[in-house]
Amino acid sequence: MLSTEERTSMTDATASRSARERLLEAAVDAFAEKGFTATTTRDIASRAGMSPAAVYVHHDTKESLLFTVSVQGHRAALDVITRAAKDESEPAAQLHRMVHEFSTWHAENSRVGRIVQYEFDALTPEHRAEIAGYRRQIERCMQDVLAHGVEAGVFDVEDLAGTARALLSLSVDLVRWFDPHGPRPASEVAGLHADLAVRMTAPRA
Repeated sequence: MLSTEERTSMTDATASRSARERLLEAAVDAFAEKGFTATTTRDIASRAGMSPAAVYVHHDTKESLLFTVSVQGHRAALDVITRAAKDESEPAAQLHRMVHEFSTWHAENSRVGRIVQYEFDALTPEHRAEIAGYRRQIERCMQDVLAHGVEAGVFDVEDLAGTARALLSLSVDLVRWFDPHGPRPASEVAGLHADLAVRMTAPRA
């Protein structure tokens, strides 16, 4: 049975998580709507239903909030593409699944994707370097599958790095134009991208 102190500690921890989550959600809303530069900590606090001073309990700067959003977004995207690669064993199936799932994620998380892509330069040099590391891991995952396909004779790719970036860009570009309320669902666009990726890398007839 928990003591009063333990119950209080658990309640405080839950409240703290809730506050952090509200702040991050509010930051995403504000950054997506107004951009990082035009957003103030007062804007974020107001959207979160908190006082401006409360923001600094969890984040010392507005840039720190942006960095947290960016880290979470990149980790989620990296997890999506690495899990997709593991779900298949044959290179063409791997590539199809990776592009499909990566495109789906960017379509369904376009606000976060837009922020982490377009506000990269607002990060500090140290934070940009960390985010760049996640991006290199994503690119390496794609390059590894392309290299596997070339070795197996099912892909015709001369520039692995350039092709990996081009294929990833199909998905990433969705944050610029995809409308979740538009006529084409995310699954349809993701399927198109996945089919294109396989055709683009297939051996020439």
